[in-house]
Amino acid sequence: MDKVIAKDTTVDKAIRKGLDLLGVDSHEADIVVISEGKKGIFGFGQKEAVVEITLKEIRDFDEPSDIQLAEIEETVEDIVEDLEEDYPETAEKILVDQPEIDRVISSDESDEAEDFPEDYDEESGRDEAIAAVTAYLTSVAETYGAPAIVSVEEKSNMLIFQMESEKAGLLIGKYGKIVNALQILAQALVQRYVRRRLSVIVNVGDYRERRAAVLESIADRTAERVLKTRQPVFLEPLPAFERKQIHARLSQNKRIKTHSEGKEPHRYLVVELA
Repeated sequence: MDKVIAKDTTVDKAIRKGLDLLGVDSHEADIVVISEGKKGIFGFGQKEAVVEITLKEIRDFDEPSDIQLAEIEETVEDIVEDLEEDYPETAEKILVDQPEIDRVISSDESDEAEDFPEDYDEESGRDEAIAAVTAYLTSVAETYGAPAIVSVEEKSNMLIFQMESEKAGLLIGKYGKIVNALQILAQALVQRYVRRRLSVIVNVGDYRERRAAVLESIADRTAERVLKTRQPVFLEPLPAFERKQIHARLSQNKRIKTHSEGKEPHRYLVVELA
């Protein structure tokens, strides 16, 4: 048995029941919440929470770099499918010049000289990466009908691309889906030009700042719930950088601990008592 549908009074209990049936831990399975259930009133109208739990497929990799390449490829593929389903016209415009990721990492090319020339200059590579991403984001915004001015700020090992547009909402998308897709693709494009790891943030207006405030609120409310119920809480799937924001917020509370489970882009945080 590699898949179960589990039901119980709460999502947490249903997940635990399903994991017990499969005989695995949460990090060994992919969990999809089908229904969050309904408490009802005085026992009437109550509906059970329903989850689908599937054993993760174990893939064999010859080199550690294979894992990272596969994760990047799968993340981009999932984002493409998500965009094409929810925003077909936008997806066509965003992905028309989609950055290729076959040069991000390749275990078949163990010699770095084959990836970068012997006279490779880090600063020059970074400048080329910035220029390429700036041109890409500008082109996407123009094609999508939301012209934007793109500026860049470098902080430590991070590149922040700021997009200013009169039609910011179009570039952000529902739940930030468009801007998050652009960020993943921008990250892939940067890694084609630089040898060292650079984190990429794509921001539209003050979206990231407003979103950060929301994530802090989610973190605080989740911590209160865990401390009150003494039960783990499974948050909705979030991008890696947003999970890190919540983790950083909760790391200040010594009574709480967090870890990530699931597979990108459906990876989520589990918050529980330390």
